[in-house]
Amino acid sequence: MNRGFYYACNGMILNQRYLDCIGNNLTNMSTYGYKRDTLITNRFDEQMILVKHREELSGTFAHRYVDDSYTDLEQGSLEYTESPFDVAIHGDVYFNVAGYNGETMLTRNGAWELDGEGYLCLSNSGRILGENGEIYLGNKDFVIDVDGRIYQDGQLVDRLQLSYINPDATTEKFGANMFTAVEAGDVPDDLPFDIIQGALERSNVDVNYELTMLMNTQRLFEANSTIFQLCDSMNQRAASLCKINN
Repeated sequence: MNRGFYYACNGMILNQRYLDCIGNNLTNMSTYGYKRDTLITNRFDEQMILVKHREELSGTFAHRYVDDSYTDLEQGSLEYTESPFDVAIHGDVYFNVAGYNGETMLTRNGAWELDGEGYLCLSNSGRILGENGEIYLGNKDFVIDVDGRIYQDGQLVDRLQLSYINPDATTEKFGANMFTAVEAGDVPDDLPFDIIQGALERSNVDVNYELTMLMNTQRLFEANSTIFQLCDSMNQRAASLCKINN
């Protein structure tokens, strides 16, 4: 009977983690530059085989748990705004931001503005970095070409500092749409990309898929909860019968 408790409890915990992940994706479906997360699970007995170098399984209970999370870096769709402060990327490169926390972070969020000192910045995150450091503009009259060069009055001001992240690389999120401690590097010379001024990249969350997964996961959670309650009821009945017989 206790084995039933283990299975049901394990299923409830696992599916709750899935619900949290799906809920976070849906919450950020309107966050510019957001990349959806998914969970990677493992089995406890498989982990024991890996550690002990055993070939045979020990026992029949396989405890499943969340081993890691994976961020899908697939390109999101573009929303055209015609605002000079909205900048999107088509390709596998990322903007660099001098974060207020002292770290340089990467993002696909191009909803920028000027701070009080006239520097190009991402609200509540930090200043946008160019190849010469933080980008000072002073006013809204500027143009960014497809290669990331910034011009004012026909004069080159700076070029956006860009970093390349392989779509299969390991990433670590900071907030909703920033990345830190990632496997990032310089942009390869042969890598195609376009910087698009007057547009924003939407999240890559597929709402229909997430809602379907949400419903399926909720049903699995409820099924495991029912099994748990059933096992508890059977245990109580067994205990009552033992008491009567004694």
